[in-house]
Amino acid sequence: MKKIAFHTLGCKLNFAETSTIAKRFKENGFQITDFNDKADVYVINSCTVTDNADKETRKIIRRAKRNNPSSIVAVTGCYAQIAKEKLLETEGVDIVAGTEEKFKIYDLVNEALNKENPSCVFVTPTDEITSFYFASSTDADARTRAFFKIQDGCDYVCSFCTIPLARGKSRSLPPNEVIAQFKKILAENYKEIILTGVNVGDYGSKIGSNLGELLQKMIAIDGDFRIRISSIEPNLLTDEIIELAKTSEKIAKHFHIPLQSGSDKILKLMRRRYNTKLFKNRIEKALAEIPAAGLGIDVITGFPGETDVDFCETYNLLDSLPVSYLHVFTYSERKNTDAVSMPNSVPHQVRKERTNILRELSEKKKREFLQKSIGKEATVLFESQNKDGFLRGFSSEYIRVKTNFDEKLINKFAKVKLTNCNGEECEGELIF
Repeated sequence: MKKIAFHTLGCKLNFAETSTIAKRFKENGFQITDFNDKADVYVINSCTVTDNADKETRKIIRRAKRNNPSSIVAVTGCYAQIAKEKLLETEGVDIVAGTEEKFKIYDLVNEALNKENPSCVFVTPTDEITSFYFASSTDADARTRAFFKIQDGCDYVCSFCTIPLARGKSRSLPPNEVIAQFKKILAENYKEIILTGVNVGDYGSKIGSNLGELLQKMIAIDGDFRIRISSIEPNLLTDEIIELAKTSEKIAKHFHIPLQSGSDKILKLMRRRYNTKLFKNRIEKALAEIPAAGLGIDVITGFPGETDVDFCETYNLLDSLPVSYLHVFTYSERKNTDAVSMPNSVPHQVRKERTNILRELSEKKKREFLQKSIGKEATVLFESQNKDGFLRGFSSEYIRVKTNFDEKLINKFAKVKLTNCNGEECEGELIF
């Protein structure tokens, strides 16, 4: 029996796709093993969102070859799509499979195993990528949540982003197929389903549908479940979606929303499709309708041209809004983007300092959000791990909650009263 190991970098979408690829190998007799073990085949699903992600991919390739010098190493994912030449120069790579070829890895590996010199590149030009491949994965630790890919690619042309180059144009899984696959996931007893994609809010834009319509169809299905949207652009967070989250217990009261910058000047340079006024309006609308909503925000520091004044505008905007937490990214120059040639580059040390300042703000915001949650009721989906006598899970608002371990609560929704919140989680008293 051949052994195969997988390593995934980047987003939840990548993890969902790796999981789906791995299933085919398992169904065809391969034994899946840990990436640090000796295997016959290593598959690396790469990311290219930052320069560090590129470097990490090359590091992982070298690790695979150290584990077994005679193994087949296949690299797929976003880095494979846009940097095939670089990967070919990387010692140890046998197969480079682009975005269109990602779900043909099983066939490519089988062919390579029967060749003396298996080095091959299979990368369809990005503008010719049209296929949509279903993918889903599960949270291995919790065994309560599933990640479900409903959308891929992006039509936005943000000046700093390589993802459209790697993933192609926006495309969606048709609604009837979404519902069919969704029912299969529910049948496997997963209670929280996270909708993933490159630009989830753009779902259905080319097939006469939209995310709001899809959510309506999904929550109409019988069952005890909750849907969470992984991330949504502020210009795509519609009143309809907010209203659905407000009125249905089947949609999480939590939105993760990219801001990237609180300076309209920088947003324009980034070519984002909104300004700070629209962003603020969406935050205020969500909180007006769902006062306890959890709101996570993406932000980038050190974009070319970002002055101290621009950074202060970002800080002040985020500080003024009752958001729950921040995901802070330091700007990284990416080849084949317009931003890489923009003037007024921000020194790396200044970028890091600004990142640290916003991460401190994030900790403050999270503490404030949790403190305001004390005394409130929340619906928590409890996971399976018993750690120090406690059971943990996430509330609809994306608050980490712990309560005394009780096996009967595993993979169940339970009402709790939140107490004793620290900077990371709250305790929950069961409400009977």
